[in-house]
Amino acid sequence: MSTLLVVLAAAWVPAVAAADGDPASDVLVSQSLFLPADAGATGAQQLELENLLAAAGRAGFQIRVALIASASDLGSITALWGQPATYARFLGEELSLLYHGRVLIVMPAGFGLYQGGAATGAEVSALAGIASPNRKDLLDAAAAAVERLAAAAGHPLSTPSKPTASTRGPAAGASATISWLVFAIGGVLIAAAWIASLRARPWRAGDRATTA
Repeated sequence: MSTLLVVLAAAWVPAVAAADGDPASDVLVSQSLFLPADAGATGAQQLELENLLAAAGRAGFQIRVALIASASDLGSITALWGQPATYARFLGEELSLLYHGRVLIVMPAGFGLYQGGAATGAEVSALAGIASPNRKDLLDAAAAAVERLAAAAGHPLSTPSKPTASTRGPAAGASATISWLVFAIGGVLIAAAWIASLRARPWRAGDRATTA
């Protein structure tokens, strides 16, 4: 009996490992973004994309996004590397027990979109103007794709514009100039008051002795 249990356990472990071979499916069950470490994202970039996906959800546009920067991000299904459309269908079907919305794949090879077996041709055409991203541009490409898809579905997203050096520079320079000007005027006023007090009562060496 114990031998049979050992045999069954040995057969069960590889099966579980094979079923759990896709990292993105584990993450996207409960989150809207799968972002592997090799995507090279900064904390600010990740937060920006997460905020965009949250805004999409609030606008009624349901989507989950997986960024795939290398074949290793696919776990045990590396054969789908370079096939974003095929992988989008694979991942969407894996998630279908708990999630039925859109699944967007962003790879250096391009984009893949799946939505529960529904036709996505019209939405995919909205991505035609976005160039296939390289490994360093996956987050920017994902953000652009989400905005395009949401707009095509009638849910345009309003995102705050990023501050640039040209917009920050003049304001920062003006603020610094005003600070120095206020400081200089204050110094001049203090000096003027001190000089006026000396003129009103000139200091004499005998004053200390008299006071004493």
